[in-house]
Amino acid sequence: MKFPLGFLNKTDTASTRFNYSDANVVEALTQRLYQYFTQVPSRRQIVFVCIGTDRSTGDSLGPLIGTQLRKYHYSGLHLFGTLDEPVHAMNLADTIAEIDRLYDSPFVVALDACLGQVSSVGCITVADGPVKPGAGVQKELPPVGDMHITGIVNVGGFMEYFVLQNTRLSVVMNMSEIISRSIFRSLLIARRITSAQVPNID
Repeated sequence: MKFPLGFLNKTDTASTRFNYSDANVVEALTQRLYQYFTQVPSRRQIVFVCIGTDRSTGDSLGPLIGTQLRKYHYSGLHLFGTLDEPVHAMNLADTIAEIDRLYDSPFVVALDACLGQVSSVGCITVADGPVKPGAGVQKELPPVGDMHITGIVNVGGFMEYFVLQNTRLSVVMNMSEIISRSIFRSLLIARRITSAQVPNID
């Protein structure tokens, strides 16, 4: 899988952060994602890889986003990683190979949880380039994505596995709902998906 950079100009490639508790976070995040998706050529399918596992509260952000996106009635979105069928360390390489087999030059969006500083917990980051899954827990996994969306779910730097296991579900659930709503809204506005039954997204 190739991870080309530079489809946005230099002023747009810097990462952007949003705090999940901000009142207008869905609108702001939707606008940022829309800027990305409208610049993806229509011939390139947008594929979402939601990384994580349901066996750890802190690491369940990706599968929760994937599961919530699956609830919408639409066509045109390509998705890997849900609570029922998670994409994690054991099958990540196989998932990348499967995407390569199924799609011709897709635009891959990777979604994952991460750890950070105390002041950053609750922040959602959108950035160009691949995410490096497992970096926070010293795992060597292949990078994924032409762009990535990450949520800082807890504090890193010490006993990362324990921290992930003891992350508040409330934080992870709220972040996953915000991210999934924003993805859906931005794809709909960018006309990358179609829906016969559009849920209330206001």
